[in-house]
Amino acid sequence: MHQRLLEHLTTAVVLLDEQLRVRWLNPAAEALMGLSLSRVEGASLECLEGEGGQIAAMLADALHRQHPYTQRETQLAMAGGERITVDYTATPLSKTELLLEFEPRDRLMRISREESLIARQEMVKVLTRGLAHEVKNPLGGIRGAAQLLERDLPDESLTEFTRIIIEEADRLRDLVDRMLGPNRPVEQQPINVHEVVERVRALLQAETDTIALVRDYDPSLPAIMGDADQLIQAVLNVTRNAVQALKENATEQPTVTLRTRARRQFTLGAERHRLVCEVCVIDNGPGVPETLAESLFYPMISGRAEGSGLGLSIAQSILHQHQGLIECDSRPGHTEFRLLIPLEGFSEPEHDRHANGGTHE
Repeated sequence: MHQRLLEHLTTAVVLLDEQLRVRWLNPAAEALMGLSLSRVEGASLECLEGEGGQIAAMLADALHRQHPYTQRETQLAMAGGERITVDYTATPLSKTELLLEFEPRDRLMRISREESLIARQEMVKVLTRGLAHEVKNPLGGIRGAAQLLERDLPDESLTEFTRIIIEEADRLRDLVDRMLGPNRPVEQQPINVHEVVERVRALLQAETDTIALVRDYDPSLPAIMGDADQLIQAVLNVTRNAVQALKENATEQPTVTLRTRARRQFTLGAERHRLVCEVCVIDNGPGVPETLAESLFYPMISGRAEGSGLGLSIAQSILHQHQGLIECDSRPGHTEFRLLIPLEGFSEPEHDRHANGGTHE
């Protein structure tokens, strides 16, 4: 009776013996670890042997002392190389039995990160609009005054100085406009996402022949609804950023991989979508500096001396106009930007009522 109840729990449950070998696990644990009971019964779990054996040592100590404990946000390495974050509780049932309960945290952490990213982007948008208003108003007055002054100058040679004032005012106005991002509404139409990615790939191939641009496409992806020109600009900004990072750092066999995938039952912020298009831009460069990780999508933030700091901010604004967002995971040798766009028209978003599940189910 108790086993039947455990089999229907959504919490992953594993029963170990005194040698920390598997006696039993429920279907939720099989799904979490990608293993079947028949395969691992009587064997040790590889994911508990990682972290220098620290987890296994703590479990052995809990069993010896007969003292339960809970560990938060622990990284486990699965058999396929995937790493997941879990909270787990170890409860000794006897001197020879230890019960483990695993609660996946990746979805909740992702939701929190995405909601924070969306909130920051909205804050940046409000601040930028306020800044644009305060800057553009006096710029218009300065430009107009310079034009009037130019008409009344007694010496034609002095117009060189008024032209500098006018040109600099125009340059600052254009800079503010770029900070604001796209200023026209999204023109919704069906788009083949691979045509967007291929256009970007062709543009960058014309700019560089020292970096390999690798395709990894999912041909089964349906059309997305969006603005082709804006999405090309967003993908181009992100991919060009990766190419420039590789050019500026001595990377052996520099490679940018353009990958497309469909994600089902995927949550963006607090909204669940039945189907999401994922475009990944992956490079093998040095990675994003930790000092920039939290402010990467802010305007005027750049890790390059000559960078404008607007490319990623504009790309994020375009994705937000398409009800999507851009995520970034980076470590030395692997930086991955994920452009996520709901496939509206094929799957309607529904409010995520199950905030305690996994982001990608």
